[in-house]
Amino acid sequence: MNHKNQSINYFKTTPIFLAFLCMGFGDVVGPLVSLVKDSFDVNNFQAQLMTFSGFIMFGILSIPIGLLQDKRGKKFIMNLGLIIAFIGLVIPVFNGMYGPAIELTTSGQGKFYVLLFSILLLGAGATTLQVVGNPIMRDISPEGKYSSNLSFAQSVKAVGSSLGFLLPPIAVQFFDLDWTILFPAYSVLILINLALFNSVGFEEKIKDQEKAATLKSCFSLLANPYVLTMVLAIFLYVGAEVSMSSGVPILMKENFGIMKFGLWITWALFFLPILIGRFTGGLILRILAPNKFLVITVIISMIGLLLLFSGIEILTFTGIVLTGLGFANIFPLIFSITVDKMPERSNELSGLMVTAIVGGAILPPVMGFVADKTSVLIGFVVPLLAILYIFIIAIKSRKTRYL
Repeated sequence: MNHKNQSINYFKTTPIFLAFLCMGFGDVVGPLVSLVKDSFDVNNFQAQLMTFSGFIMFGILSIPIGLLQDKRGKKFIMNLGLIIAFIGLVIPVFNGMYGPAIELTTSGQGKFYVLLFSILLLGAGATTLQVVGNPIMRDISPEGKYSSNLSFAQSVKAVGSSLGFLLPPIAVQFFDLDWTILFPAYSVLILINLALFNSVGFEEKIKDQEKAATLKSCFSLLANPYVLTMVLAIFLYVGAEVSMSSGVPILMKENFGIMKFGLWITWALFFLPILIGRFTGGLILRILAPNKFLVITVIISMIGLLLLFSGIEILTFTGIVLTGLGFANIFPLIFSITVDKMPERSNELSGLMVTAIVGGAILPPVMGFVADKTSVLIGFVVPLLAILYIFIIAIKSRKTRYL
């Protein structure tokens, strides 16, 4: 074996891994919900519009971006995604939201809508990066290294997602800055990513002789009940995850009076278990079939969500941890099970699955509406029902050959 050919070219892979980090910036909408709710004095439904703005572009752009990628190439799409995200991030900076505390004057509501538009563009950039990220990782990975590189890249993305929880408390505690420091910080990282990516000689692999995906070929798959069921599962799972990441900090504040370190505690209880679960999930799948593992992870998620309704602090915290551990592998499991079922339609299935991430735009505002009409805790019925659906299809997979 030629070990030189099998080694990883870190000069070429570093900008791609950094792109996955920047891809995770789109998940900032989770912690932003509680931050915006406090800063702009809006209700739960209005605050959850942040998640709608951040994830709606997955439903609108995923398939069109994939088709454009076929025509213009991955390098063009990677640059496009980074530039769109950068524009979205500098808009708040030019509107006075760049680190110092936001002054809630008569312009406060106007800044709220500017922020919604900013997050819409950030979501569009994250969507574009998501579409190009997986295939471009294949292009720069040595033979036999793609799966491990992609697994590591998803963990790097989780680090990018975590920054939204970790940076704001650090800015307040040590630098007397507001949570809006996220915008210039993210902007600098994206500029570094753009410079590094374009300084690397990237060559796309020649496309296999496979029929290109089209809008018609993608959406025609929804006529298949199996595909429709699994796409809906992705839709509901992502909606449930974003509902949790945005709802837990509010729950911490309103039910347990935890304010100053609410975001750090939410990260430690929810996102850290997700990160750990993703690292360990690959090891577990070496000895356990995906459909069996899906049942286990969904049961853990269900137990965790049910514990939230105990009203007891230690049980609630335990429930959040269990939910994070359970959530960690649901997306990749559903994704891989579906593609393995119909590998000849992998392009179309991938497009539909990424489009279904739009669930992160729909379920959190529903949760916010329920919370406004009842209570913050009752709002968690929304992600619970979403996971209940996945539990039903996971159980069905054990009794039949449905999956």
